[in-house]
Amino acid sequence: MSSYKELLSQIEVLKQQAESQRKSEIAAVVADIRAKMQEYGITVSDLGGPTGRGSRSKGMTVAAKYRHPRTGETWTGRGKMPKWLQAEVQTGKRKEDFLIV
Repeated sequence: MSSYKELLSQIEVLKQQAESQRKSEIAAVVADIRAKMQEYGITVSDLGGPTGRGSRSKGMTVAAKYRHPRTGETWTGRGKMPKWLQAEVQTGKRKEDFLIV
């Protein structure tokens, strides 16, 4: 019967063999997929995946929609209402009174 240390060593060897086999099988599958895509003129976008351009809206800013007349603080109208506007609304003013025209 094998000792615990011998079994751990065998496990490690098997893990390395499995990873090596996995990498070689993946390489073969990727090559096959690329060949079929080229043969049929299929693009990544045809598959519904990312096109590599990234999100169009990522990094874009949204124009401010509301402005506080005294402090100049602004809010886009998205997300949680800022405290300055909440305070103004509680005093009876309307949110629309602070719209940027």
